[in-house]
Amino acid sequence: MATRPLEFPRQDDLPDYLPARMVNEFAYCPRLFFYEWVEGVFRESADTVEGSVQHQRVDKEGGDLPPAEELSEDLKTQAITLSSERLRVIAKMDVVQVEDGHARPIDYKRGRPADTENGPGLWPADRVQMVLQAMVLRENGYRCEEGIVYYRATNQRVRVPITEDLIQEAEAAVSNAWRTARQRIIPPPLVDSPKCPGCSLNAICLPDETNALEAGDEEDDGQLSLFATGALPRKPPRRELRRLIVPREDRKPVYLNTQGLRVGKSGDVLQVKEKDALRQEVRLNEICQVNLMGNIQVSTQAIQALCSAEVPVCYFSQGGWFYGMTSGLTTKNVFLRQSQFRLATEEWFALRLARKLVAGKIRNQRVMLMRNHEEPPKLVLEQMLEMADRAEKSSALEELLGIEGNGARLYFGAFDGMIKQESESSGFSLDFASRNRRPPKDPVNALLSLAYSLLSKDLTVACAAVGFDPMMGFYHQPRFGRPALALDLMEPFRPLIAESAVLNAINTRMVAARTLFGPGERWR
Repeated sequence: MATRPLEFPRQDDLPDYLPARMVNEFAYCPRLFFYEWVEGVFRESADTVEGSVQHQRVDKEGGDLPPAEELSEDLKTQAITLSSERLRVIAKMDVVQVEDGHARPIDYKRGRPADTENGPGLWPADRVQMVLQAMVLRENGYRCEEGIVYYRATNQRVRVPITEDLIQEAEAAVSNAWRTARQRIIPPPLVDSPKCPGCSLNAICLPDETNALEAGDEEDDGQLSLFATGALPRKPPRRELRRLIVPREDRKPVYLNTQGLRVGKSGDVLQVKEKDALRQEVRLNEICQVNLMGNIQVSTQAIQALCSAEVPVCYFSQGGWFYGMTSGLTTKNVFLRQSQFRLATEEWFALRLARKLVAGKIRNQRVMLMRNHEEPPKLVLEQMLEMADRAEKSSALEELLGIEGNGARLYFGAFDGMIKQESESSGFSLDFASRNRRPPKDPVNALLSLAYSLLSKDLTVACAAVGFDPMMGFYHQPRFGRPALALDLMEPFRPLIAESAVLNAINTRMVAARTLFGPGERWR
């Protein structure tokens, strides 16, 4: 085999060796490789769990593989790990079979082989991984002329002759994978690929959504590029995006607001107790958040289990003020945060992003009025449309703050027209005169403040989950204890999520005097 040297980019803090399995991921999808190996992001799916179970038999170490010069008889062993100094690749081989002095790696895959004109064939990513295993064996002195990939779904073997063309293909994949990792720029998603629906990271990657945003609009010169490709934005095709994941997951958030509760753990179950009485049990795999409102105690064992399960614990005051969260070390991408902090100091970037956020907020507020107001004031709608257009052309953050404030004044001035609950016989009514806070002076403003607090919590969790620092914003400037980035992202979603939920609760009489006050109580 030729031993020409390969040129790799400088490693810096990257690991010394690149796993052959990660080269398989790179050949399958460079973006998936970047998420898993560079950023350390991984999520289980039914396919990955099934594959892990099927691999348990060959993951158990067998006998040692003698040095090449000491091979004297046929043998078969498993879970052998060898490395290549020339390629800077390490390979863990499921099985190595030695016959007549030839070593043959055997790799087990859970799926089915590719359909070719000549019958069952190899998928390109599996072929690259198998050739790398053969190259590693050769570099360690073993004779290797072919490998075998065994597909469990059909119980079929596919043989791989190790040819010079396949060696060049594998070397190119290794070199490109190292280069991608070194550049720290996440590759763009695949375009309309059949690989995406079955990928365990599709909920994080969001390939079609990301491509649609990157494509932008030819008439929109303010589109922010997601990737440093240097290409001009192109107009996306007018078609619906593929729904790769369900709109909401089965796991649900837990809210605890009874003062004095204690949360403990027994096995994989959270136990909620009041004094010594068990009030509720919740399985860890059925929840996505634990939200504590006020004076509620959580045991160290419960917090450790929640961190391990990647379930954040969010803390609120008794009145609903969000002030912090506890989460495990689930994000490893410090380079994303470096880029976030660098761009937050660039006025041009902060302004371009802030324009989009404020314009989106004002337009969504306008839509809320058109859809829910009994008779939307035409002048207000016209002025809000003008405010949205001015927001997209503003030249400074200070000017943008004034535009946002004027849009809010117009919107909340007409907000009362969206409340359709009539006064009760007791004289109680949920009227709205103006927006007020800290503290809110009427029930509607209290509901709005609570909804905003819960939304800021969810966006803080979302920012932390993907590796951003929730405290470093672009429109909202950093302030001690304030999740500025979460507040940035809140702006366009306030009317669609928070205010829409409050109006729905009021207009469907989910919230009324009997639900807000006890006997003899009133708003003070």
